[in-house]
Amino acid sequence: MKSDKAPQIDSSARTRILDATHEVLARRGRSKLNLSDVAATAKVSRPTLYRFFASKERLLSAFGSYELAKIQADLEAATEGLTGAARLDAVLAFIVRFQSEGTYSLSRLLEVEPDYVLDEVARVLPIMRRFIEELLDGDDAPVIAATIVRVAVSHYLIEGDDKVSFLDQLRHAAGITPASGP
Repeated sequence: MKSDKAPQIDSSARTRILDATHEVLARRGRSKLNLSDVAATAKVSRPTLYRFFASKERLLSAFGSYELAKIQADLEAATEGLTGAARLDAVLAFIVRFQSEGTYSLSRLLEVEPDYVLDEVARVLPIMRRFIEELLDGDDAPVIAATIVRVAVSHYLIEGDDKVSFLDQLRHAAGITPASGP
């Protein structure tokens, strides 16, 4: 049985494969994702891809973990040394930057495979809500966190408002005055 653990020989190939997975997912969707497309996009051979990931399911599982780790690292960097309202404001600004960079916009993938996107949103909503709720005080923290997350998800799914308006909406939902610009 093949292992999902990356061989020590070339972690850059593993990273290229995971990055290519995002690109192929956005272009073709989960159901039409195939390992040949991922290997070609990553510029690795199929045997190299299989050394790292024995199946499509294992690749997608590793991809989810990889993306989550990247987001967490970026979020930690954005909030380093901050506390209270300043930390919350930095998280809200991060959400806006994250969406506006376009790399993770779900609107493109939504056109290709709406069921997958909606399943992923349903899976991630509670995680996001718990994270935001930890940054809030008061009895209404669960409602505020849920509102922030729903506003953010609506922007991920259907782009429209500019970055400033998006951030203003999140800040309004959080009940905070901006600590800094977007």
